[in-house]
Parts: sequence; structure tokens; C-alpha cells
Amino acid sequence: MNWLYVVGIILFLLGLMVSIALHELGHLVPAKIFGVKVTQYMVGFGSTAWSRRKGETEYGIKWIPFGGYIRMIGMLPPRPGDAPGTVRSTATGPWQGLIESARDAAQEEVRPGDEDRVFYRKKWWQKVIIMSGGPAMNFVLAFIFFTILLVGIGLPTWAPIVSPDTNTCVIPISEQRAQCKPTDKPTPAAQAGMKPGDQMVSFNGKQIGSWEDATRLIRSHGAGPVQLGIVRDGKPMTLSVTLIAQDRPNLDDPEKIDKNVGFLGVLPTEVMEQQSIGQVIGYMGELTGRVAGSLLNLPEKMVGVWHAAFSGDERDPEGPVGVVGAGRMGGEILASDLSTEKKIAIFVNLLAGFNLAIGMFNLIPLLPLDGGHIAGGLWEGIKRAFARVMRRPEPKYVDIAKVLPLTYAIAIVMMIMAGLLVYADLVNPLTLTN
Repeated sequence: MNWLYVVGIILFLLGLMVSIALHELGHLVPAKIFGVKVTQYMVGFGSTAWSRRKGETEYGIKWIPFGGYIRMIGMLPPRPGDAPGTVRSTATGPWQGLIESARDAAQEEVRPGDEDRVFYRKKWWQKVIIMSGGPAMNFVLAFIFFTILLVGIGLPTWAPIVSPDTNTCVIPISEQRAQCKPTDKPTPAAQAGMKPGDQMVSFNGKQIGSWEDATRLIRSHGAGPVQLGIVRDGKPMTLSVTLIAQDRPNLDDPEKIDKNVGFLGVLPTEVMEQQSIGQVIGYMGELTGRVAGSLLNLPEKMVGVWHAAFSGDERDPEGPVGVVGAGRMGGEILASDLSTEKKIAIFVNLLAGFNLAIGMFNLIPLLPLDGGHIAGGLWEGIKRAFARVMRRPEPKYVDIAKVLPLTYAIAIVMMIMAGLLVYADLVNPLTLTN
């Protein structure tokens, strides 16, 4: 196995661990600010690899780097009529027993003097801020990574610079070949003496700002002489070029053929073009919409993952990818033949996209996700506001313990989905080429 492949996987897992740690920090900081007692801050799951206690909180790292958590006391309120910290041993029915066992476990963490430091007794807006902190941190990380990518590195784009791969002969579109024959005529660019690295800057006095500008100006002109402004080795100059008419694929629909359009005979050069902060916001907004659409279609997408895992169907490039699959992509990026700049760009984009997806997934308003707790806090705020307007007694805290059976069912479904993604990522992974 290529050692760069292994390094890529390790780097991605480290980036994932840092993202998880900061996600949990997004919960931890507001929880401590609002006085909630936090007993554990853990990155990872499983047995503990390392931990250290500072004050009332144990900070640690666990061996399985696929998640993390903070433990806040009093996530569930006691039974109506019970004092905080009261534990009972009776329950009726399997679901009720499940709920009461969870209540008892939550109340056992409450020590004398902690009654005002439990999560459920905090104001509704404090609960929302605490539970929103994790996804918000993922969005901040995604924005930082996308800013590094777009502003610092840039996006690949075609520039009006003559590529070294440019053919010097005219090859009819009907002939599927890339090599010149002795009988082929030279291109107008070759006849005018254009060289690889020449940057086209003007066409008959009209400025060329992009490859699209150059292409449309050349095509729309048709056959005939033109004055082409270029920059060669930093020096501006003007070349007299006589364009010829050729049949070429349509720019918007390559299946169609445009007849007798102007033809120069050059290929563009791919460059990394740096973007503005405003474009970062637009780029991230577009991806957010695509991720939201994927989340809405998640059940359908998971059916596709099932078929890809067990029937050998092709993986959907817009479908979900697990940590294993993303880690493999990280390895593939570093082991590829791409330039160092492109490797860094794709790797940063992978981490940015993963943080964006994690943040949005956690906002789904279902327990045990952060979005479920946020929804509970918002509902409590709505109830209290309604009670004030209607001059009714203040309602009790929203009791999320009542939806624990649904929570456990969703958790089981999530574990099945995670297992399916791991299997699919092993037997039929998404790669950079597909």
C-alpha cells in the first residue's frame, strides 16, 4: 500500500478528531457559561485512551474516533411531583419503564447543591444556545476551510493562456484523434507564431478577461483576419492572425455542432483563481442547499447505498459517505498524481464539506441529535410566551423523556445506517474518479 495513502487517511482522521473536539467545545463553553454542571468532555467513543480531570470536568480521548460527547447533568426532568434527585424503583409497562429508568439515571447524577445546575432547569433560550453551539462550530469550521480553499488557494478555472498540450494542426471534428498527420494544415495560432504560455488579453481591441470571453469572441467572428493582443514572458505584443471556419461542439450542449464558427486552434491552461469572501458565502450557500436536499432525500439515498453495497450498483456521487469512505478519499488524494496545490485544495474541500454535512445533519429536529434538543427548547419558549400573552400559569419544562422510545428507535436506525455506510465504503467506495 502506498505510504501516502496511509498518511492521507491519518490526516483526515486527525482533521475529523479536531472537528469533533471543536463541535463538543461549542456545547461545553455555553454550558459552563450558563452554569450547567458538565462532568465529562470526551472526543471519540469506546474505552478511554487518555483523560485528565480539571475541576468538576473530566477531559479525555477515546479509542474510536467516530464521535464525541459532553455529559451535562439533569438532561431529563424528574417525574411530575418529584423533587430533583429523587429516584424511584417502580414503573408500569415496558415503554414507561424505559422512560423512568432514564429519568432515574439522569437524577442519580444530581448531587446535593446541584439542583440549579441541571440542564432541564435552564431558560429555554440558554438550552437552545447550548445545543446549537456544536453545529454552529461546524459551520464556522466549514466557513474557515472554504475561505482557505477559495480565497487562499483558489478554484480551478480555465485561463486564456496557451496550454503546452495545444495541437499545432487542424484536426477535423469528425476524426477522433489527438495526433497530427503530415497532411494536416497548421492552425491559425501556429501560423501566427503563438507559443505555450502566451496569455490572450485582447481580440480586435476588445478585452479578454476569461477563457469564455476568448472562446465566444473567436467563434462569433468567423473566418478572417484579427488583431490578437497577447502577453509573452511579461511583455505585451499584438499578433496578426487569420482565423478559419470550422465545425465545433456547441459551448452549452456538446452534443450539438456549431457550423463554420471562427477557429484559432489553442487550448486553455488550468489555473487556481482566488475568490473573494463574498464568493465564499455564495459557494457555501449553494452547497448548503445541496446538502439540505440530500438530507431530505436521505431514505432514498440510503436505498441507493444498499444496492451499491449488495448489488454492485454504482455509488451516487451526491449520496451519503461515511467516515471510512471519507478517510479513504483522504488517502486517495495524497496518493494521487495531482500537484501539491491541488491535493491541498481537494483535502481542504473534503474537510469543509464534512463539517458542513455534520453541522446540518445535527440540526435535524429529532432526538438524539442536537436538533431534537433545540426543537424542545424552542417549543418550551413558544409555550411560555403563549402563557404570558394569555396570562396563564407558567408551563412546566418540556419533558423530552416522553419521546425516549422514539429516540431509541431513531438511534437504532442511525446505527444501522452507519453500519451500512461503513460496509458500502469498504466494498464499493466512492473515489475521486467516480
